[in-house]
Amino acid sequence: MLYWLTNLSDGGDLFNLFRYITFRAGGAFLTALIFGFLFGRPLIDVLRKRQGKGQPIRSDGPEGHFVKAGTPTMGGLLIVGALLTSTLLWARLDNPFVWMVLFVTMSYAAIGFADDYAKVTKQTTAGVSGKVRLLLGFLIAGIAGAWAAWFHPAELSGQLAFPVFKNALLDLGILFVPFAMIVIVGAANAVNLTDGLDGLAIMPVMIAGGTLGIIAYAVGRTDFTEYLDVHYVPGTGEILIFTAGLIGGGLGFLWYNAPPAAVFMGDTGSLALGGALGAIAVATKHEIVLAIVGGLFVVEALSVIIQVLYFKRTGKRVFLMAPIHHHYEKKGWAEPQIVIRFWIISLILALIGLATLKLR
Repeated sequence: MLYWLTNLSDGGDLFNLFRYITFRAGGAFLTALIFGFLFGRPLIDVLRKRQGKGQPIRSDGPEGHFVKAGTPTMGGLLIVGALLTSTLLWARLDNPFVWMVLFVTMSYAAIGFADDYAKVTKQTTAGVSGKVRLLLGFLIAGIAGAWAAWFHPAELSGQLAFPVFKNALLDLGILFVPFAMIVIVGAANAVNLTDGLDGLAIMPVMIAGGTLGIIAYAVGRTDFTEYLDVHYVPGTGEILIFTAGLIGGGLGFLWYNAPPAAVFMGDTGSLALGGALGAIAVATKHEIVLAIVGGLFVVEALSVIIQVLYFKRTGKRVFLMAPIHHHYEKKGWAEPQIVIRFWIISLILALIGLATLKLR
């Protein structure tokens, strides 16, 4: 919205700053951060009053989690609200990729909100049917995949790009949309599975979001793509503003989610943020790099898949409990120890993912 102030510029005044994505990204970060600090406590008070007993705690979960009973959920509303406000205020609203990522984020937030609402009102850990959630998730992701393919350059539409082997493209054709659906739904559910300890999910999401934001800015500039020898996707640079808002909103939420958490993000936040990461990867043609940058989420999801499949075949468990962060809880690791170590792993993976921009 504020980008249109450039119409008042003569090229050498304050209004000219709004032409620059980096300036507007800084504005989006500060807007989202201030939003989080201003509305965090009032939102938590409302959620605590409306939810009563808060988020239900699994009876078969780690023993240390029972002390968290009564903590309100749906804190993802704070992140999504900050993210939406900052993006609409600072991004170019004529950019199709901004709207595609916002569409996925807000739609998945709605699914997560419905799931959280069902849990707190019925006081059960079973919310909306998993089949319904997946069906809606794939439908939204299918629209987003077709949306991205429509606005990608003709030479990249329907193509799968590879890191390191930068001249290699795999023509998926009509299969690109189903592939995009798997990427977006997979990312959303992987982040959802990771959100099990205070502060565990939000920091890796911010790290992955910031990394993808840098990638989006790079692939949206011809000078950067020529230097890095990566595929140019015009318009993706504006996604940096979205990711800056994500980081600002995430920090505002983390202020209240740091151990011991005053609020949980719930599916409202985890599905929305995971879906956003998947949508950004699809928009920027960096779906494979997402698996590296978001490697922690991949491991969390795989631990659940392995546990379920192995138990069905043998009646035994590979992990003491899945997702894998609960395995380490069962082994006696303290919650802050797990959280901080997983943050470190996320940062390392993000740096590896960024390195693929130059490696070939």
